[in-house]
Amino acid sequence: MAPVRTTGGVVVAAAISIFSMVMLSHLLSSKKNILRLSKKKKEKARNGLVDAIGNTPLIRINSLSEATGCEALESGELAQGGVVTEGSAGSTAISLATVAPAYGCKCHVVIPDDAAIEKSQILEALGATVERVRPVSITHRDHYVNIARRRALEANEVASKHRKSDQMDGKPVKQINGYTSDEEKQSSALLNNSRGGFFADQFENLANFRAHYEGTGPEILEQTGGNLDAFVAAAGTGGTVAGVSKFLQEKVPNIKSFLVDPPGSGLFNKVTRGVMYTREEAEGRRLKNPFDTITEGIGINRLTQNFLMAKLDGAFRGTDMEAVEMSRFLLKNDGLFLGSSSAMNCVGAVRVAQSIGPGHTIVTILCDSGMRHLSKFYNDEYLSQNGLTPKATGLEFLGIK
Repeated sequence: MAPVRTTGGVVVAAAISIFSMVMLSHLLSSKKNILRLSKKKKEKARNGLVDAIGNTPLIRINSLSEATGCEALESGELAQGGVVTEGSAGSTAISLATVAPAYGCKCHVVIPDDAAIEKSQILEALGATVERVRPVSITHRDHYVNIARRRALEANEVASKHRKSDQMDGKPVKQINGYTSDEEKQSSALLNNSRGGFFADQFENLANFRAHYEGTGPEILEQTGGNLDAFVAAAGTGGTVAGVSKFLQEKVPNIKSFLVDPPGSGLFNKVTRGVMYTREEAEGRRLKNPFDTITEGIGINRLTQNFLMAKLDGAFRGTDMEAVEMSRFLLKNDGLFLGSSSAMNCVGAVRVAQSIGPGHTIVTILCDSGMRHLSKFYNDEYLSQNGLTPKATGLEFLGIK
């Protein structure tokens, strides 16, 4: 993370989030203190992208350490050889696919087929099995999240049958976590060959919130030395904005936390008016497809258990055009190649800066790279077809000249 403080002007501090990786560690590790931060000397804030180069952290390569007889991997709720399933339209699945092999597990991801194709390609390159499905309402049994939940059930049913077969053969059986279901299902080859399934449930699993309350929030506090005035972020699952806002509210006097919400999402209305929908929307004039936005992985029309933990002082609307223009502005001026979610977060940071005035430190999250959005968010033809061709030369699209 690289928080920045200046004296006057629009101030945006950016943080790179690895929340999904931390969340999975929370789910799988048997060590309760895995997310405790080590005490270290406060580092000086980095001045821009170039100054952030260096001081690269060391990591332990578990596979090589174990092959040479050094330490052993302790499994937690999921047995090695099991499969982690998740439904994701954003960046969470990529982080899960990255971390799962470190625990000896596989990953099965269900993703809506209108999401940028790069995400599926990255997931497959990471070794995950990808299942692309048509976008439907969360209330539909074939919503990508509901399908991912069923895949975990299927994996556990198969594992259960294998255990019974082993018992009949007189072989020892190791307990595997799981769900049970009476429905008849057809499992994929991956699920058939797994040792049980675990549905990560990023939307409702409060490990998501805790990862940011115990990880991201303290990191922000440490790197700013407590000298920050506001935090702002968009919400998909709500875990990031909830965990960080609640932690900072408890630790930093007078800090304000805000939501920035994309088109089609009901969270802005919930925060500012106490209801998910406006009167016009409630009367039936709502968009047929409420998620009519090019930002992926943020914005939602239901309250998740994670979002309910948030401590917010207000909310701002962000538009697709603002997100596109912001991404090009930051690429040109700061060398930051950001995805749609990160660009929207920066729109929110500017809106907060405009509302509270100059001379403040504002923190947001840069959670996705532009590399995951080449086919849509960075595709000139796609943007032109949707009337989103960027034209700004500066920040005039946010009223700054």
